[in-house]
Amino acid sequence: MKTLLAVDGSDNSYEAVRVMKYMARAEQLTLLHALNVPRPAYPMMLPEVAEELYKTLEQSMREDGERLLDRVQSLLPLHAGPTTKHLRIGSPSEMIVSMAEEHKVDLIVMGARGLGPVKERVLGSVSHRILTLAPCATLIVNGPVKALKQILLPLEGPSDAEAAIRFLQLKPFHEAVELTLLIVLPWTEPPWPSGAAAAAATEILEKHAEFIKGVAERLCAIGYQAHGVAVIGTPATMILQEATTLRSDLILMGTRGRQGIARFVLGSVSHAVLHKMPCPVLAFHL
Repeated sequence: MKTLLAVDGSDNSYEAVRVMKYMARAEQLTLLHALNVPRPAYPMMLPEVAEELYKTLEQSMREDGERLLDRVQSLLPLHAGPTTKHLRIGSPSEMIVSMAEEHKVDLIVMGARGLGPVKERVLGSVSHRILTLAPCATLIVNGPVKALKQILLPLEGPSDAEAAIRFLQLKPFHEAVELTLLIVLPWTEPPWPSGAAAAAATEILEKHAEFIKGVAERLCAIGYQAHGVAVIGTPATMILQEATTLRSDLILMGTRGRQGIARFVLGSVSHAVLHKMPCPVLAFHL
């Protein structure tokens, strides 16, 4: 498995480095630091002076970036795998996506750096843009990770179950993990008597429980500990509730590739979870 670790020197970025001890040895580990060098914002400044200031700032940021990459490399676990370091100038999200495509990586690991609830929902932070645009799975680390044992895997149906199995077949984790499969049945009160509604809900839950049991058996067959639960409620709410109740170390879930501003404003379930995630989220493509 090829992995890209994107770092920016923030606290959560260093937590993303530390989480590498819970990930399997990479076939190739690419370390990336993207420099978004600002241009001088003084309209009356002579172009020659502005360019000189820009070059001085770029050189300083390059030196800081190289020191950051050296420090990150020194903090990696012994089993991390063969490593290369890259320093790129440009938009962080664009550089990360470009590098992921160039190196054909299977997983991007990075720290979350939110911009505040309103601006983030409309424009998207770097982590949101990566989640949207990346050609591979993305692990967003939002704080200290003390273990990576209990994993919550929400499923909607056969398509994301198959995608989850494909990703887990890559054996992305360094040590054994326990998977709790969760399927949420969205429910609105139907226009018939409550007794009949309760019976219908029970029947549907039983069918979903059978489905998730079958997925759990397939995961057990490839070496995972897995069991499933089926509940009724709002998907994002129930995912967050279960993650908190189970004290999950990670939420592993699929994300669909809607593009454009509608994705940032409306958000998919995975984006709704990302805004309030009680633990890191690893999103794989459906």
